[in-house]
This record gives sequence, C-alpha cells and structure tokens, in this order.
Amino acid sequence: MLLAAGLLWLAWQALFTPRRFSAVVNFMAFYLLMALVWVRLDAPDIALAEAAIGAGVTGALLLTALGRLPAGTGAGADPRRWQRPLQHLAMAGAGMGVIWLAWSAYHLPRPGLAGEVTATLDATGVSHAVTAVLLNLRAFDTLLEIVIMLAAVVLVWSLGPPLRAFAPATALPGLPALSHLLHPFFVLVPVYLLWRGTHAPGGAFPAGAVMGAGGVLLLLTEARPWEYLRRHRLLLHGLLAAGMALFLVVALGGMLLTGTFFAIPLFLAPTLIMAVEIATALSIALMLMAFYLYGEPGQ
Repeated sequence: MLLAAGLLWLAWQALFTPRRFSAVVNFMAFYLLMALVWVRLDAPDIALAEAAIGAGVTGALLLTALGRLPAGTGAGADPRRWQRPLQHLAMAGAGMGVIWLAWSAYHLPRPGLAGEVTATLDATGVSHAVTAVLLNLRAFDTLLEIVIMLAAVVLVWSLGPPLRAFAPATALPGLPALSHLLHPFFVLVPVYLLWRGTHAPGGAFPAGAVMGAGGVLLLLTEARPWEYLRRHRLLLHGLLAAGMALFLVVALGGMLLTGTFFAIPLFLAPTLIMAVEIATALSIALMLMAFYLYGEPGQ
C-alpha cells in the first residue's frame, strides 16, 4: 500500500507540477518506484526493463528535449483555479480505485494458466515458464511486439532528417569516466540475463533494455559508434530487423518441418530459442538507441 501511495503521489507530481524539470525528475522516480513494485511481485526481469526503459532511456529523452527548449520555457502551465478541485477529486478517485482493486485481487479466485503451462513445459525446449510462453506457446504475440517496436522506429525516422548527436560531455566532464566505468556491466548483465532466461526470470527484453540504456549512456558521451552505423546503413537496418527476421525464419521453418506455424521441433528448440533471444536483444537495444538519437525532427 505504501508503494501504491508513492506511485500515485509521484504520478500527480509528474503531471501537475509547474516546473518541467521537476516533472521529468518525478517521472523518472515514478518508474524507479514501479521497478520496486515489480520486484515486490517477484518479477525482477520486468523490474529491470522498467528501470532501464522508463527511468533510463525515456528519462534521457525527456531531459534532452528539455535541454533543447528555448531559454525561459522551464515552467509548465499552472492549472486554473477551477481545475484544482477536479484534480483533487480525480486523485481521490484513483486512490479509492487502487484500494478496491487490491481488495478484489486478494479475494477473487486466481486459477490462471499455470497448470496448463507447467503441463506443456517439457515440450517447449526451455525450463522456465515465462520464456516458454513468450518464445514458444505465445510466440506470435512476442513477434508482434517486435514488429510494433520496429514500426515505431520507422515512424520516428519519418518525422524528419537524422538528429544531430547531443552529447553533454563537455558540460559534464565526469560523464565519460562514468560511462567507461559502467560499460562492462552494460555488457555482462545482458549476457547474464540471456543465459538466465532459459531457466529463470530474464530473457531478451530485459537484456535488450539494459543494453539499450548502456547505449544511450554511450551516446551521451560520444556518438562515434552510432556514426559508424549511420555510415553503414545496411548493417544498421539489418541489426534493427534481426530479431523480427530470425523470428519469422524460425516460424516458417517450424511450419516446413511440422506443418504448423511456430511449431519448433523439440530437439532444435533450445538452440533456436537462444538464437532468437540474442537477435531480439540486439534489435531492442539498437531500437532504444534509435529512439534517443532520432527522437526529434531536424531543424
């Protein structure tokens, strides 16, 4: 209940504080607290993705956008006097709704699909239920998520010419040293999450999120790696689409071997699922970097 109350308070501050910088900080704190909520719900993989994407990548996007605004635009619109009672009423209604949902979730029966997933786990090629659901039992849903992310990158790129690199390393001299210190962790942690995903919480999405957050930190200090990919656009496009492409290859290959779309033969499932996870993690990391660098149309 304390976590839920903290989320509501941070959401209120992020939406209605008159200072935009404070709103961004509250937004980032909201996602850090949301990560603690996911840890409390025994979902550490989602917590990592929440912190890396919500507080990390999205926070960097908002701070960069705030830094590009003209001077004197740091304050948002102050709500009018007649709007404030409505805001308080909405806040009270949201709090009561959270209390009612918590009470209902505690008393309602929760059969779920755990039994069905456990019964078919041996035929999926992995030993963790979440990975089995995402990449075998409900792989079509996961494929559509990758397609939507790739479509979002294409949409952002269509807004205008490539965004010039925005690296505040000159204003923050300690940032390059921090980046060099943390980058081994941004490589080792995704590798660990990919390995862990075969038998415990982990997998491509949290690994890609952590790797993408490290990539954004690298872009904040220097843009040379991304400039290399921009000069080799075919390689960049191939890496962005690698997760979706390998997903489709596995799905069509399963149809040729078994006659069913996405039906992976058991003796090939562990290897193919790990390959799909690696390609998907790389694609997700590059997509997050693309959102950051191309997140604003050029002037």
